[in-house]
Amino acid sequence: MRMEKAKKGEDVGVDEEKWVYDSSVDHRGRIPPRATTGVWKASLFVIAIEFSERLSYFGIASSLIIYLTKVIHQDLKVAAKSCNYWSGVTTMMPLVGGFLADAYLGRFTTVVASSSVYLLGLILLTMSRLIPSFKPCDAESCHEPRKIHEVVFFIAIYLISVGTGGHKPALESFGADQFDEDHPEERRKKMSFFNWWNFGLCSGLLFGVTVIVYVQDHVSWAVADIILTAVMAASIVIFCAGRPVYRYRKPTGSPLTPMLQVLVAAINKRKLPYPSNPDELYEVPKSQKTQGRLLCHTDKLKFLDKAAILEDIGSSEEKQQNPWKLATVTKVEEMKLLINMIPIWLAMLPFGICVAQTATFFIKQGTTLDRKTNYGFLIPPASIYAIAAIGMIISVTIYDKVLVPVLRRMTGNERGINILQRIGIGMLFSIATMVVAALVEKKRLNFVEKDPVKGSASMSVLWLAPQFLIIGIGDGFALVGLQEYFYDQVPDSMRSLGIAFYLSVIGVANFISSLLITLVDHVTSKSGKSWFGKDLNSSRLDNFYWLLAAMAAANLITYVIVARQYSYKNVQGRTAVAVADCYEGDTAQAMA
Repeated sequence: MRMEKAKKGEDVGVDEEKWVYDSSVDHRGRIPPRATTGVWKASLFVIAIEFSERLSYFGIASSLIIYLTKVIHQDLKVAAKSCNYWSGVTTMMPLVGGFLADAYLGRFTTVVASSSVYLLGLILLTMSRLIPSFKPCDAESCHEPRKIHEVVFFIAIYLISVGTGGHKPALESFGADQFDEDHPEERRKKMSFFNWWNFGLCSGLLFGVTVIVYVQDHVSWAVADIILTAVMAASIVIFCAGRPVYRYRKPTGSPLTPMLQVLVAAINKRKLPYPSNPDELYEVPKSQKTQGRLLCHTDKLKFLDKAAILEDIGSSEEKQQNPWKLATVTKVEEMKLLINMIPIWLAMLPFGICVAQTATFFIKQGTTLDRKTNYGFLIPPASIYAIAAIGMIISVTIYDKVLVPVLRRMTGNERGINILQRIGIGMLFSIATMVVAALVEKKRLNFVEKDPVKGSASMSVLWLAPQFLIIGIGDGFALVGLQEYFYDQVPDSMRSLGIAFYLSVIGVANFISSLLITLVDHVTSKSGKSWFGKDLNSSRLDNFYWLLAAMAAANLITYVIVARQYSYKNVQGRTAVAVADCYEGDTAQAMA
């Protein structure tokens, strides 16, 4: 008998090595073979198109405030708000795109469709600078923008926002889907995926804020747009060429409906006594085929557990299976996951506000400083952002190749440290960034005060390097950790939405940043001189940075308290030969 069981377990293991049983399919709708699909051979195609998208996005975003002030002639605070609104919309649209990808279209189809919309936006942006009737007026001969150019320009960049809305959440989750979480070797590779995803992202960012920005500054905006359009078109072709090696997840319908069903069932059964043994709660048997993994019961938010109580054993099967009256333990636990994520999401907003300054005020500061090198080369203001990209690349590489192996041996945790610990370290760096930025801006204003005519033109732009480098290193911890957290901790059916939740942190933070600028401007104007003047030299950005540093520091205390109480996703083993019946995404409490 023992030999028969051992033989059966061996056969299951061989089968698991040959085929991927994680609810994914290959391009023909069959169970994907492990050797020829997924993992790095597939995800490299995904990282390639992400490189292209980030090249385009940061080629536009990093110089947007300069374009708005110099070409469209907006005031500093108006231009900053315009940038924040566009960034906010761009990072909120993924909530729509992620929902459509998970529920109806599938991730691959969403990526192709949204990339096509993105390409359309780039084509229109190119037209706004090439077609004579759409072109902006010569900045030297006029001080008002041509309205037709302004309209076409904003339509183009908001089309790019719509394209990003489907592209970002679907592509990143599609790339992570190429790894089987229940296969030990692939699970470890998946933990590195988010690090190397961000390596590709930062490489695109780096080229965007150096090569593309240089072309914008020294050749023409139109030539830069032609390059971005051509690269995006080529990357779409490359992405589609990888179709045979991808693993696909079929859309499962609205992922929000089951959450609502749990809530309705729990409210309807609120008067029922809680069972003495949690094992009495309803769950789909392991032997029954289900799409997605089963979750283990947890003791938090016990009110929701009532949705899984079997009311009457004698009830008809139809009544028992009605999802509005009876939910599985897994569906209840998925609802708990979403509720538990809300405090973490809220606690990340001050961090997002700090990040929002890098693409607006930090870049604008660079325009007032000495950007000449020893060889007479003039550094484009937006290219300063490259230092943040370099910081993030260094941070991610050292973390993945040096820190994680060492920390694995020290802590016994597969990730090295918990996800929320990684995010918390990044938040510390954001506080340091605001402190350094405040000190540097104060020094710049001292130059202006000493020589109002020359201003800060004698101060090297490299004074901005520390704040960009620090925020870049911090992003390597916080932003990568956020991506992994929101992908890993949402229900399996909501992973595109999970990436959208991560992006929405940055989106909402951009809107709050605009609101905060308006509020601070109003308050400081009443008490004397506004912190936000018509230009940087008449502003007090150093005070604004100190305010953000204080807010981020106070928020970090709240974050640590919330993170210490957080419980990670508990997943049931997929097969009878699994090492453990239940395992957590992170085995220990965060920030412990």
